[in-house]
Amino acid sequence: MLWKAIGATRELTRAHDIAAVLIRYGFGDLVRRIGLADTLERAGKALHWNEPEELARLEPPARVRRALEELGPTFIKLGQILATRVDLLPPEWIAEFGRLQDSAPAVPFEQVREQLTEDLGEAPEAAFAELDTQPLAAASLAQVYRARLHDGRPVILKVRRPGIRPTIEADLRLLARLAEIIEAEAPDLRRYRPCQVVREFTLSLRREIDFAAECRYAERVAASFIGHPEIVIPRVHWQWCGERLNVQDFIDGIPGRDLAGVDAAGLERKLLARRGAAAVLKMMLEDGFFHADPHPGNVFYLHGNRIAFIDFGMVGRLSETRRYELAVLLNGLVSNDAAAVADVLLEWRDADAPETEPERLRHEIDTFVDQYKGVPLKQLDIGAMLSDLVMILREHGIALPPDLSLLIKAFITLEGMGRQLDPDFDMGAEAAPFLRRVLLAHHAPAAIAKRGWRTFAQAVDLVTGLPRDLSQLLRSARRGKLQMQVDIVSLKRLGEQLDRAATRMTIGIVTAALIIGSAIVMTVVREPAFAALQTFGMLGFFGAVIGGVAVLVSIWHGGRDK
Repeated sequence: MLWKAIGATRELTRAHDIAAVLIRYGFGDLVRRIGLADTLERAGKALHWNEPEELARLEPPARVRRALEELGPTFIKLGQILATRVDLLPPEWIAEFGRLQDSAPAVPFEQVREQLTEDLGEAPEAAFAELDTQPLAAASLAQVYRARLHDGRPVILKVRRPGIRPTIEADLRLLARLAEIIEAEAPDLRRYRPCQVVREFTLSLRREIDFAAECRYAERVAASFIGHPEIVIPRVHWQWCGERLNVQDFIDGIPGRDLAGVDAAGLERKLLARRGAAAVLKMMLEDGFFHADPHPGNVFYLHGNRIAFIDFGMVGRLSETRRYELAVLLNGLVSNDAAAVADVLLEWRDADAPETEPERLRHEIDTFVDQYKGVPLKQLDIGAMLSDLVMILREHGIALPPDLSLLIKAFITLEGMGRQLDPDFDMGAEAAPFLRRVLLAHHAPAAIAKRGWRTFAQAVDLVTGLPRDLSQLLRSARRGKLQMQVDIVSLKRLGEQLDRAATRMTIGIVTAALIIGSAIVMTVVREPAFAALQTFGMLGFFGAVIGGVAVLVSIWHGGRDK
């Protein structure tokens, strides 16, 4: 199975590199369990199973992080996506993945110049009045350069690394097949939903390497903050932007991590914390389109206590219904309404999630919410409460939909930044006005009328389409084509075993027929005129040997799998 999967990708060399890194960091057992070791050894690839003493002393989360860093940009981005899945991974894994540094040695400008010329339609020196060929920053996917337009405006050029897309696509194909293998061959890892995570990661990474999409996201956010001069989104210069190039205004501000710089510039920390929280809460609860990675590296503080957001490669979307559910959840947490919290979480449960006991879950949530009863709003740590709540879900094997895992991670990051600026920062108080507006808007007469009309239209469609559906059902029954699909998971493996057994039996019958037929040809045909037929007899014996060996190998592998 694995041989076919790896062969289909034609990425055996890359598979060897991945296996070698995993083995070096002490995950040889995983390599063996998914069959990668056998595949590479059959292909003549030597694997060295010695584990360095230094790496053996590291905790598993640290070893995984270092392995991802060594595997390159695709896997670094995968770790960053996993850092948002607080509903799947324990806190120590989330914290370790959060340390992944997206940096890489810079590519010489001469290698970038040809691609830049193609994207700009002219030489970079002609397009810009000034261009610093030393990168301002170098990440795994892109490099950033400072430049100046002919009108004197300072800008930055975010350039995708030359030739990186084929490498990323190859890694994504390999990851997809490895995820399928892990789900099939490692039942204890299935609860981490590797196929689902890889699908989400693939969509996210493909959006992130499309810099034109990032420009559109930035403009969408900027449009929502017209009339809010305290929030700055860099202006995009579309005449030079494309899939591989993003040109936008240069933000000359104080990085979010530089709190000493904030104090030195005379900025007001409390005001910055409130404005930053208000901006992200507006994106989440009012616009339904938010910056999904508002960490200090993507935030700058400007004079006048303004805040600038950059890097819109990772964004989240929330439907109107989801925003209302989020408002109900947060309102339930701060108002000690355990029933409302439980109802929302059960509604959020993934359709593929294992069955859980609603009453037991409600009881645990009620106990959790009750411990905050009577606590002043200012003392509530909303981020910590959400983390604890997600831990309860994880214990029940419930995974959140991707948009919600992104949102919760962004919310926790936001509150952490607010408390760094202001130890007395009160996220509950900042969120309360937004929650009230969302709840009031949901119950406004216009919103109720809109939902009522939508429900009425759906009911009319159902009633008017019922005769047609019944007619089709009866017609199928009369023709004997009425089918019912019953999917019993426990019988799936039995079906696979029967299929393998039938295949072995068929090969065995064909092998026996070849032996008998070849024996007849070899012994009956004696005349010289028919001597050529003896060649077919020899070929038949040769085919029988191959068939017999194939059956024996299949039986041997079946015994090992068992």
